[in-house]
Amino acid sequence: MTNGPGKSDRPVVPEKSPNKAGQPVAEGMEGKGLAKGNLPQQNASRTPSRKDAPSELEQVRQAAKKDKKLRFTALLHHIYNLETLRMAYFSLKKEAAPGVDGETWRHYGEELERNLQDLSERLKRGAYRAKPVRRVYIPKADGRQRPLGVTALEDKIAQRATVEVLNAIYETDFLGFSYGFRPGRSQHQALDALYTGLLTKKVNWVLDLDIKSFFDGLSHEWLVKFVEHRVADRRVVRLIQKWLNAGVLEDGKRIRVGEGTPQGGSASPLLANVYLHYVFDLWVQA
Repeated sequence: MTNGPGKSDRPVVPEKSPNKAGQPVAEGMEGKGLAKGNLPQQNASRTPSRKDAPSELEQVRQAAKKDKKLRFTALLHHIYNLETLRMAYFSLKKEAAPGVDGETWRHYGEELERNLQDLSERLKRGAYRAKPVRRVYIPKADGRQRPLGVTALEDKIAQRATVEVLNAIYETDFLGFSYGFRPGRSQHQALDALYTGLLTKKVNWVLDLDIKSFFDGLSHEWLVKFVEHRVADRRVVRLIQKWLNAGVLEDGKRIRVGEGTPQGGSASPLLANVYLHYVFDLWVQA
């Protein structure tokens, strides 16, 4: 931070093109599944891009930007929109390890439109049920083990669709010095911004910290309260709660969890950013 106490400069944004940003850590860390073969042929020409997303999301974005206190009461229809679900499916890692149901990206894609239609209807009716997360462990540099959650495929699709919709709101709220797990931003940009700030501005102090087991320790109660600052659609809040309360499957046993969001869930990075926005970023800016 720069300038005197209680003040902060506008964020320094380096003029470098971002790396692949905004992709949840889960997809890159899950490892490879066993499925082989080509893409489902009937879907190969239907791979959507962000420009195909429903134009209504731009209206959500503009409304969120215009009124920072606006609470959105009707968001679920954006999530179960078939185009949004289709885009979510094609954004997933094709060879990622399957979740507890064993469903792979390629097998699901063999009947993609029928499967997405069914998922859409269940989301619409409130009949969608989140599956427990398959817990695996990956080694850390210090020799310890990091727990990683492998989410079931349909849960990934639903989470990615939800993130796409909620990003339209929260990307207008998140502060300029926030870089982690955000579309179009990366840790390299954060380092460049820090370097530029140290060289070009008067720096009074630098805060260096690491939050121990952050993802594992998030309070569900407070996370929901923070989400409700912007999301008044109870159906979307309940959807998020389904993922938080789905539990984990470890060594064949289902474990209920009362806190945390799994490192591996497609929605976890956004939910973590929402949490940090209210408990840390706004405090730093004050």
